[in-house]
Amino acid sequence: MTIVTALLVIAIIVMVHEIGHFVAAKWQGVEVQEFSIGFGPSLIGIKRGETRYSLRLLPLGGFVRMAGMGAQDEDQDNPQGFNRKTPLQKVEVLAAGPGMNFLLAALIFVYTFTFVGIPHAVESPVIGEVIQGKPAYEAGLRAQDRVVSVNGENISTWNEFVAEVRKAEPGQPISMTVVRNGQKIELTVRPEFDREQKTSIIGVRQTIEFERVGIWDGLKLGFYQTFHITWLLLSGLGQLLTGAASSADLAGPVGITRMIGDAAEGGLVYLANFTALLSINLGILNLLPIPALDGSRIVFAVIEGIRRKPVEPERENFIHFLGFVFLMVLILLVTYNDIVRLVRG
Repeated sequence: MTIVTALLVIAIIVMVHEIGHFVAAKWQGVEVQEFSIGFGPSLIGIKRGETRYSLRLLPLGGFVRMAGMGAQDEDQDNPQGFNRKTPLQKVEVLAAGPGMNFLLAALIFVYTFTFVGIPHAVESPVIGEVIQGKPAYEAGLRAQDRVVSVNGENISTWNEFVAEVRKAEPGQPISMTVVRNGQKIELTVRPEFDREQKTSIIGVRQTIEFERVGIWDGLKLGFYQTFHITWLLLSGLGQLLTGAASSADLAGPVGITRMIGDAAEGGLVYLANFTALLSINLGILNLLPIPALDGSRIVFAVIEGIRRKPVEPERENFIHFLGFVFLMVLILLVTYNDIVRLVRG
């Protein structure tokens, strides 16, 4: 189920991205030869007018194939080819894909803030969720239990509860008193060590409440959230380039699939917000000046505008080919990181 959910999320993000290119290309009078979701062999294809709409075997990407973007002579002579458009028109077509990803993220945030609400953690020590298979679940703790003491220490806030659990040695029993349906229940839990947090945990989550806002506030907060996350991701990218962050933290298809599954377990709200985060990631990635991506093609369009003539198609396509090879190598590296993390737990 996790894989199906991940493929659906990725397909939606990619489809929105490609719709941006497609609509902008049609608006500028560019001949669109194919609109495809996925790569590899075609599974389903329907032709309408000049455009073939296809679904391909590997749903981890997609493309809009436009006349005049290749090095073929017949494409270069097409009067409706991408290469015949002005540099500004080219930039508009290329930037429309990432732009749609940012817009999708903003609309998701607007929807969740307005119709679901802004999440707020409840300060009282009431358990919001108990993770199956973890010590708390095995000991009999359940959602909505209110913790009143841990190892004889009275508990009045969630932070106090967390502090007492973290003080415990992994594997050593701790006594807990909880109130469930007005009755006190005594339980014994043996915490386990969490490698990521580097502390003792028992496998519970804090209670979250959602506060709805008006549509106007939802619009403002949704677009601000998109801007804020974009800034944070760009800052993280800067740290990666300067060495302040490790490339081992990058996630590939395997890691992203796992994170989508984790988000789905939290419910539709968490899955929707994580989809928005992935959409912003895709928008930023495609705007980077890496050959084969939209950002690199935008750079070539700007160069064309400055020198008043385009770069030779063969040279530009060779540079994009090198960029594609680089991206494939990068995907292999981050996938290797994902597998190593899975093996190590």
